[in-house]
Amino acid sequence: MSIIKIQDLTFGYDGSYENVFENVNLQLDTAWKLGLTGRNGRGKTTLLKILMGKLEYNGKIISSTDFEYFPFIPDNSYFTADVIREIAPQTEDWQIMREFNMLEIDENLLYRQFATLSNGEQTKILIIGMFLRENSFLLIDEPTNHLDVHGREILAKYLKKKSGFILVSHDRAFLDSCIDHILVINKANIEIQKGNFNSWNENRQRLEQFEQTQNDRLRKEINQLERSAKKVEAHSEKIAASKIGFDPTKVEKSLNRRPSIAKKAAKLMNRAKSMENRIEKNISEKNKLLKNVEQTSSLKLSPLKYHRSLLISFQNVSLCYNNEIIFENLNFTVNQGERVEICGKNGCGKTSLIKMICGEIKDYQGQIILGSGLKISYVCQSAEDLCGSLNDYAEKYNVNEALFKAILRKLDFSRELFSRPVQSYSQGQKKKVMLARSLSEQAHLYIWDEPLNYIDVLSRMQIEELIRTSDATLVFVEHDKQFCQQTATKQILIDRQK
Repeated sequence: MSIIKIQDLTFGYDGSYENVFENVNLQLDTAWKLGLTGRNGRGKTTLLKILMGKLEYNGKIISSTDFEYFPFIPDNSYFTADVIREIAPQTEDWQIMREFNMLEIDENLLYRQFATLSNGEQTKILIIGMFLRENSFLLIDEPTNHLDVHGREILAKYLKKKSGFILVSHDRAFLDSCIDHILVINKANIEIQKGNFNSWNENRQRLEQFEQTQNDRLRKEINQLERSAKKVEAHSEKIAASKIGFDPTKVEKSLNRRPSIAKKAAKLMNRAKSMENRIEKNISEKNKLLKNVEQTSSLKLSPLKYHRSLLISFQNVSLCYNNEIIFENLNFTVNQGERVEICGKNGCGKTSLIKMICGEIKDYQGQIILGSGLKISYVCQSAEDLCGSLNDYAEKYNVNEALFKAILRKLDFSRELFSRPVQSYSQGQKKKVMLARSLSEQAHLYIWDEPLNYIDVLSRMQIEELIRTSDATLVFVEHDKQFCQQTATKQILIDRQK
């Protein structure tokens, strides 16, 4: 066990208006299973790159351990066994087999070229290699993006048996099952707590509720003090003015009246000044509250109503690639208002099924019946091809630019991002662009293929709430277990044929 000390860390990208980090001080234990979360664009991957020494920064990072970053990019021409030994040269065969068993990997993969493995298999192999490397603190960045629900559960069990890592993930169930500390990049600060995402989120909600109560109390008190101070000040000025014009030498009853009036006026002015000081103090206390409250405004969706209930019907549909059966005799329907989850293991044909609905794959057996004039809004898996400006993107898809940008603002997009080219965005920000475009479209059917990849937890919760409260018809593929449980009203299970 050792300590990683981060002292007065300050970092900002060239051309950016604000620093990503400002005088950050942290102390991390290398024995922790540390989850790292926060809104897209807050600097999670940036922090990992700083620890790796890939970015120049101000401040100090003191550590006696080496940092290893996932995803590691190996030589794809290597066999799997060679990739593992490239990462961890001192590893013995029995150690590799032990790790393979823990992650339920077929040992025959060792003798296959790494490039021929699926993305999920590559993820598992690289993580094994990193944990076999001695004296390393692992920086694991979004390992679940290519894993199905079962694969995520296996990886979570594996990580729970390990220690000494920072894990960036937006999958709540995944984080909760394998970490013992959580580091959160908030709007105003960075905090570390013992526990998992769920315990942190409960603490956050309690703190926000307490701060909101304090904020409301202070605001009421400030308003009352301001009204009272104005009344006292006005009364004081009126009394002070009343002593003008009196000559105490001419009217016996007026003797000593002017000094007493002045004394009373001064007393009232002091009282008003005291109220002003209390107001300033309350405002100062109020300004310390709610700095980390995230803006999670409700999203809206305006689906089109179709003239009949049935939108899609698959009748004995089969699909083959290169004489290999992907699935066969698939039968299901999608009716208006249903939220249909397409589920199954990696490689079973989920994305292919979506492409069949969208008309991108036409070489299949069986019958697919789509409603006449059915308007579809489609979000694909990859955001790699996005480029140009947001204005160009909105124009390309013929969506209302003002609505499109308003949705992005609700998904925590800063106005600064609106003027930057889309290709400069983070992966999560690009995915939000695609989702915001879909939410801007009026359609009978929304089809989303892994829409939450790279999307931060709070935005996932916003989208989840939108889907649960909307009457939109949705067909989707997603591996976030909690999201699926909260949103799906129907499941279509694809069992890959062997």
